[in-house]
Amino acid sequence: MHFKNTKKKEEPMKPKNAKEVVELIQREGIKFVDLRFTDMFGTWHHVTFPAHEISEESFEQGLFFDGSSIRQWQPINASDMMFKLDPTTATVDPLSEIPTLVVIADIVDPVTKEPYHKDPRNIAKKAIEYLKSTGIGDTVYCGPEPEFFIFDDVKYDVGMNFSFYEVDSVEGIWRTGADENPNLGHKIKVKGGYFPVPPADQLDHIRKVMAMKMEEAGLVVEALHHEVATGGQGEIDIRFGELVTAADNLMWVKYIVKNVAKMFGKTATFMPKPLFGDNGTGMHTHMSIWKNGENLFHGDSYAGLSETALYFIGGIIKHAKAVCAFTNPTVNSYKRLVPGYEAPVNLCYSARNRSASIRVPVVTSPKAKRIEVRFPDSSGAPYLAFTALLMAGLDGIENKIHPGEPVDKNLYDLPPEELKDIPTVPGSLAEAIDALEKDYEFLTKGGVMTEQFLEDYIEYKRNEEIDPIRLRPTPMEFFLYFDV
Repeated sequence: MHFKNTKKKEEPMKPKNAKEVVELIQREGIKFVDLRFTDMFGTWHHVTFPAHEISEESFEQGLFFDGSSIRQWQPINASDMMFKLDPTTATVDPLSEIPTLVVIADIVDPVTKEPYHKDPRNIAKKAIEYLKSTGIGDTVYCGPEPEFFIFDDVKYDVGMNFSFYEVDSVEGIWRTGADENPNLGHKIKVKGGYFPVPPADQLDHIRKVMAMKMEEAGLVVEALHHEVATGGQGEIDIRFGELVTAADNLMWVKYIVKNVAKMFGKTATFMPKPLFGDNGTGMHTHMSIWKNGENLFHGDSYAGLSETALYFIGGIIKHAKAVCAFTNPTVNSYKRLVPGYEAPVNLCYSARNRSASIRVPVVTSPKAKRIEVRFPDSSGAPYLAFTALLMAGLDGIENKIHPGEPVDKNLYDLPPEELKDIPTVPGSLAEAIDALEKDYEFLTKGGVMTEQFLEDYIEYKRNEEIDPIRLRPTPMEFFLYFDV
């Protein structure tokens, strides 16, 4: 497939206000404006307006939509909601053939004009306001590392009397004997996908196109590579950003990865565990707190961390089971979080050690000192994942929760007697949701998350995700038990 204009053009500075957005629309010949927002469960939604319908007044007065059609939002008798357009997010869509400007919107109650308490982006903004109110810091930087799979074919269906799925990839080790007219080999072995060059890495070009499109959208790509698993696993890392911006950027990453894959006749997924017997897909998340331009995580304690950073780690470990309801928010998430697949299931911290759930990366500058939380995945709303980690960490700082001693051994090889005192992440989404129901006060500080939001989130996860899977027989059960 040929792509024109492969050289990255100079992009205009991001608008700072509504006037500059309108000027951008006129200057770039924009035909449509696409408003986007994220629901409670991480789906990016959009509604499109002809460019002539968007004016400075649109930013001032807001635009209306039906909130009852979004999962777990408004009842039909109180359905009207308002888009509050954020001019600083205005970005020309690098994938649209027709010149289209994307603007991310916050959701506002049209009567009270208050930020909507179920809008994940508003929740993330409130978390930053809470941080400032504590006096601890004024900025949180997040650097997510999203992984994904690119497949050539995906089939699945469920019914009362059947269920099945099948995924396929030209790279998959299961295709060594397939008739591909001709089959050229070059298949990735199980756990053999980390950094092989083409032709074994058959997705190199596609990832490069994805990276180029991300940069056209204003993201800064730092690295891209094949990941460990067979069958098309990859990773594209983008530069860290302030918490809300980092979450915005992750929504762009998912949008671009999926749409570029489709351009090549393939399909991409951020599902944590689409393949049995090989590594799953995670989203290692780097974090640090700053105040007045200084990194509060740099210090003279273990691995160059400050006492503040250690307390932050302590808060995450204490609340991790509840936090996982947002950082690992699907039933499928816990098919990745199992021992033996480079999965960070043990709740401890360590320098350089990738078997620990919280790692302290080696850095060359105090400004780069940070922690890396390794158990999250990107199957939910990043605004909520980053917020939950931040609020747990702040609780640790406020209550001086020390994380204990670091564990510098390979946790995958530790004998049971040494592992027994190390806590682990939940074993299932049901366990994470139960934990959230019991341990949620740290999330409601400063009104960051409301109890109503948490109740609705828990209800949906139990009724629409946990129970439908819990109650449905699977093909593996027939394999094991049909002849009992």
